[in-house]
Amino acid sequence: MRADHQLRAFEQILSSYDGSLPLHRFLPAYFKQHKQMGSSDRRWATRHIYSFFRLGKALSALPNEERLSIADFLCHTTLSQLVEKNLPDLVESITLSLEEKLSLIKSKYPDFDIEEVYPFHASLSGDIDKEAFFTSFFRQPDLFIRVAASDSSSIVAKLEEESIPVKAISATALALPNGTKLESILKEGTYQVQDLSSQHTGEYFKPNKWDKWWDCCAASGGKTLLLHSLEPVIELLVSDLRESVLLNLDERFRLAGIKKYHKKEIDLLQNNDQILHHYQFDGIILDAPCTGSGTWGRTPEMLTFFEERKINQFAGIQKGIVQNVVKYLKPGKPLIYITCSAFEQENEAVVQHIVDTLPLELEKMELIKGYENNADTMFVARLIKKSQD
Repeated sequence: MRADHQLRAFEQILSSYDGSLPLHRFLPAYFKQHKQMGSSDRRWATRHIYSFFRLGKALSALPNEERLSIADFLCHTTLSQLVEKNLPDLVESITLSLEEKLSLIKSKYPDFDIEEVYPFHASLSGDIDKEAFFTSFFRQPDLFIRVAASDSSSIVAKLEEESIPVKAISATALALPNGTKLESILKEGTYQVQDLSSQHTGEYFKPNKWDKWWDCCAASGGKTLLLHSLEPVIELLVSDLRESVLLNLDERFRLAGIKKYHKKEIDLLQNNDQILHHYQFDGIILDAPCTGSGTWGRTPEMLTFFEERKINQFAGIQKGIVQNVVKYLKPGKPLIYITCSAFEQENEAVVQHIVDTLPLELEKMELIKGYENNADTMFVARLIKKSQD
């Protein structure tokens, strides 16, 4: 396929995309409407549109074709025809390390500023190594799965039989190339797709046998499944605002063999005393709604389409939810506050608000630097409810 043909396909997608849907949902619908695109066309178009958005707002004064060529050079170690056409002097450097390539681009384009890749850098949590974080956006994060420690070696062997590169990160965490199709290789229920940083939050749970725990923003139940893997003999309540995701949770629980749990559709920004008046929990997991700014390596279109005002909006939601759930926590017991955000306003600032205004004290908090492990960047805090005098 010629470079000009590839470019036209890219430009048509770019002009059709407004950021209202995640790119991974938009593209299948777009390709379904444009059936004339063959598999090679779709593959190159997907590569190009993702590469383009990974450049964020850097070099925004340049024409889109040139920006795409620069982005594709940085993101891939295999040549595209657009790089050959527009950056012939860099063709021989396509297999260099990302750091070396960034240096070459900086030499060729003195206006290139790595900070402009991530346009909201002033809002980042202070613990972030900004250069390492910004650089990570040119790499597709890995696919991570969580397995039982007893099954790990047999699952690794099965994947290696299928010639799938796999790396054991821990006794229960495996890293695979993003896009690996596991459904036809591994038995349902023997693994959970869960980012490495998300798996790490489980170290803050510390459940005890016979505890009552509430995963109050459960979504499809990833954190509850993690909790259950740490201590199966607990009583579970899962809730979410959206019925559709709770149905997905039911299926994931069924495959994982979890049969006993309570489920409620709850808006946590409302007073839920009528529904929860008799509940008192030994632990609450609040995986809070957030900007998702630590996961934009998977959704790089957000580097272009995110609106900064939403940081305030989400911080307000997070504070409101904590205010409404803490009353159901027993004294001396933990609230686990989690976001997949890299913004201080949703992380450390919310924790400060919690300890200033609610009967909770901070035991430990951590910005989980996923960019060091080709994973998502997340935040977790364990707060303990003070005993009533």
